[in-house]
Amino acid sequence: MTPMDFQSWSDAVLARVESALSDWVPASAPAGLGEAMRYGVLDGGKRLRALLVQAAAEATGAGEDVIGAEAALRAAAAVELIHAYSLVHDDMPCMDNDVLRRGKPTVHVQFGEATALLAGDALQALAFELLTPEGDAVPPAMQADLCRLLACAAGAHGMAGGQAIDLASVGKPLAEPELRAMHRLKTGALLQGSVRMGAACASDVPTAARKALDNYGAAIGLAFQVVDDILDVTADSAALGKTAGKDAAADKPTYVSLLGLAASQALADELRAQAHGALDASGLRDVSRLRALADLVVNRKN
Repeated sequence: MTPMDFQSWSDAVLARVESALSDWVPASAPAGLGEAMRYGVLDGGKRLRALLVQAAAEATGAGEDVIGAEAALRAAAAVELIHAYSLVHDDMPCMDNDVLRRGKPTVHVQFGEATALLAGDALQALAFELLTPEGDAVPPAMQADLCRLLACAAGAHGMAGGQAIDLASVGKPLAEPELRAMHRLKTGALLQGSVRMGAACASDVPTAARKALDNYGAAIGLAFQVVDDILDVTADSAALGKTAGKDAAADKPTYVSLLGLAASQALADELRAQAHGALDASGLRDVSRLRALADLVVNRKN
């Protein structure tokens, strides 16, 4: 796949997902809640998780029928809602206490802490509502599978558990295996879950292919956080769209603080190679979009 082909595909997916989110996130929610929800999720972010859902769905053949395509769009929107809710809550004073996200004031700065808390709660609930539409658009068994995968990725043994470890680790030295375990939950679980959800929109995916996609998702999930740690010390706030240097200021353990800059970059490159190797072993017909997304994760500048 050429860079131009990938860009064209990515632009088309992002346009569909952004339109769906705009339709599905209700401006009509009471007392300004809808405005805060839309502010927190629309018109910003890389939408990497949505792209992973769609690329995995296409690689496994889910995009070739109406049901698979509908399920993949809903899964892509749902995982972005979960990601957005996590950012709204993570930015609050009781967590990371950040004032800048996606180049604009964070939700609690713009709307107040109570509304931000409720907006995050509502975005999380809406994610599961989207995965369980009435009628025959998505089969009940597929609905249940997608809900289970998203809940596992977001819950105590996924993103929320990783964030709890992160908060408990401030000012404490962590060995590399401990840091890796934390980031596989905090960041990696939702990225890996996005790949799993895309594959779950297809039927009859071979076990070997699912295992290969799991390995791919694990590799890019950790790579994303390693690169995040690198960018936190090498990029400025304008480029990142969020506060640069905040991990060091908060005395949080990172890959750069543990391994150094050069070794962290080498690890990111190694994880990309692992992701490519997993795709090579998948036996799937066309993994070019997933391969390009692994490159995007490691080469990104924000």
